[in-house]
Amino acid sequence: MFSFLDLSITNQSIIFLLIFFFFVTYFLSCLNEDRFSFLAIPHKYQSILELSYFLLLGLAIDNIAGKKNNFFFPLIFVLFFFIALINITGLIPFSYTITSHFIVTLSLSSIVFIGLNVISIRLHGLEFFSLFLPGGTSVILSFLLVPVEIISFIFKPLSLAIRLFCNMMAGHTLLKVFVGFSWNLMNASGIVFILHYIPLVILLPLFFLELGVALIQAFVFTLLTCIYINDAVNLH
Repeated sequence: MFSFLDLSITNQSIIFLLIFFFFVTYFLSCLNEDRFSFLAIPHKYQSILELSYFLLLGLAIDNIAGKKNNFFFPLIFVLFFFIALINITGLIPFSYTITSHFIVTLSLSSIVFIGLNVISIRLHGLEFFSLFLPGGTSVILSFLLVPVEIISFIFKPLSLAIRLFCNMMAGHTLLKVFVGFSWNLMNASGIVFILHYIPLVILLPLFFLELGVALIQAFVFTLLTCIYINDAVNLH
């Protein structure tokens, strides 16, 4: 009856489960008052968490107008760490980069986009459709602006997905090319074997560059989500 469903365990599902397990165990452990409560003098892990907390809180306050920024902050916080962990996991040798697949990033951006639209319709009702017609627009000009606004509105989740997918795929592909080139040189003999140190030396700064890209792309995805939340809540 449900033969069209494929419930087999894949690399994607394993990575998702591992990251979900990390979220549950780490953040629940932080709430345990006996052993993992926050300290007056923070240790290094607590300092990183507090810095990330205030950074994302400032991001929400600066980009979401009104009193709704605190309401959406848990979504922003979890979304950033979820994407960042997925991106960083892909840098571990023999691991798997989920966000280098377009269907994954499109699914993630579509879930966020649909959820925001549902919230916006519940808050504003039919006034939600004023997003497609800027105020003060003449009747004649509206025939041009409304289709353009609808198209740009529909392409929001697509642009989110393409941006994350392209950056992660390009960076990880570059790393794989250098690793494969170095491995082929290592299997050779003579002076060719010595040449494998050249791509290895280049690989080290590329790795840290890709680590920065992984964090920046998670931040950009979260920032654009904040802007879309502001548009949905305040109808700008």
